Formats: sequence, C-alpha cells, structure tokens
Amino acid sequence: MLPTDRIAYSAIGERPQLTLPDGACMAVWVVVNVEEWDPTQPMPRTVLTPPAGGSPMPDVPNWAWHEYGNRVGFWRFVELFDEFVIPAVLAINGSALAAYPPIVRAAVERKWEFIGHGFTQRNMQKVKNERADIRKTRDAILRATGKPPRGWLGPGLTETWKTPDILAEEGYDYVADWVLDEQPVWLKTRGKPILSVPYTQECNDVAMMLIQHHKASEYSERALDQFEQIYADAARSARVMALVVHPYIMGAPHRLKYLRRVFEGIRNRSGVKFWTGAQIADWYRAAGPKPP
Repeated sequence: MLPTDRIAYSAIGERPQLTLPDGACMAVWVVVNVEEWDPTQPMPRTVLTPPAGGSPMPDVPNWAWHEYGNRVGFWRFVELFDEFVIPAVLAINGSALAAYPPIVRAAVERKWEFIGHGFTQRNMQKVKNERADIRKTRDAILRATGKPPRGWLGPGLTETWKTPDILAEEGYDYVADWVLDEQPVWLKTRGKPILSVPYTQECNDVAMMLIQHHKASEYSERALDQFEQIYADAARSARVMALVVHPYIMGAPHRLKYLRRVFEGIRNRSGVKFWTGAQIADWYRAAGPKPP
C-alpha cells in the first residue's frame, strides 16, 4: 500500500474533541534510542570522517563514539529521569538487549517501556528478511523483560511497503515512524489496523546535532518553543509531543544540561502528563475514534 492508501487526510481542527484524564490537555513521551553498532559493518552515523574517505573497517573512532553513549551517557539519563520522575521509552535494537545487560536491568527496574527498534541498526529496506527481523526483536524483548513490545520505531524511521502489515501481524499495536500529526491516528493494514503514535523529527537530537549541526543549546530552545505552541493548541483538543534523545548525543557532558532545562521547563506545568507510548495508545483506543 502507498502511504495515502493507509491513511486518509484529516484536518486536526475538524476532528471531535479529545480529552485526557484528570483535566490534562497534553501528553509528553520521551524516547531514548539504545543501539548496538556492528563493528564489522559501516557505521550508521559518523562523528569523524576518515582521513582518506570511504568506510574503513574497523572504524574505531566512530564505533567508540556510539559506545561511549552506552557506557557513560545512558547513565546520565538514568539519573536525570529519576530526578524528575519521568518514565522513558527505550527504543532498543534486539541485539542490544544481550550486548548491554545493565541497561536492560536499569530500565526494567524503573518500569520503562521497551519498544522494538530493529534487530540491528540498519535501514529496514536493507534487512534480508523483514518479518524475521521484526519477530527476532519482539522475542528478544520478551526474553529480557518478560513481556512482548507493543510499539515499534524503525531504525532511522525506515520502513518497507509492507512494514505496518507485518508489525500488526506480529503482535505490535502501535508504530512511531509516521511523523505526520500531533494526535494518534489509525493506519490501515492488510489485516487489523495499527495505531500511529506521534513521534518527532524536530525535537530529535540526531536531526539537530548531527545533521543540522546546531550548538547544544538548540535542543532546549527548540523543545521549549515547541512545547509552548502545542500546549496552547491543546487547550482546544488534547495533543501529544515527543522528545527524542540518544545516549551518545544528548548524554554527552556538554549537552545534558540542555535536556535538563527542558524537563525543568515542563515537568510541573499543569495539564501535562509524562506518559509512555503504551499509555498514549491505551488512552486513544478508549477516548478516540474507533479504527476504520
């Protein structure tokens, strides 16, 4: 199916009003991407260009850059989320569950949500068997946490033409790849519909720091500006905002304080709930329109 076959256009101001529990108007979910980069393959991203170009292997400096996030940066996140009592959503490679047991333990202890993020960090279009990859990721999360994931985020938001169909068939009930709305929306599949939960490319540290090359303070400035506008809009009908971070980016020592500023700015605002993706999905299933 084409994207336009899966979802019809809908103007947000013409929809029935959505309400959140307890008089809230806005749900915020914070997604932490935990990845394992295969040192025998070209690195998914680079911070340092090889002197002679190309994709040398082993690419020690770029592999180590990402590994720093799992060794050090992630643990800064743990302290920060604990301080502000915010539940994280761990978008994790299936292979990372075995590679980083302390990360898994820390997230399980805090009852953070685990969602699938591909078995390895590569474009889904380059995966040899997409169904097997999605299934392996689901099974790895089930073994590590005791329950299967409900949500999915493709590496780099990548999908094939069949990804939503396969996800629904393999037991996932929401996906975050479709960054096209500030409210959840239903996507058609060849079987049962799957819910799209609003994610973000704008408040995403990969886009800001690695692609657009902004200074670290851009993260807090943009996130708080985005929050204020969505918060005002949500007075008419409930909306969802996502914040996206990676341990090797916002977990770096010179950037962490700007994530802290975001939490300081919105944690205690009235009418705002910090929820997981599963909580958002459950709320919408109960309060929103039924799937087509």
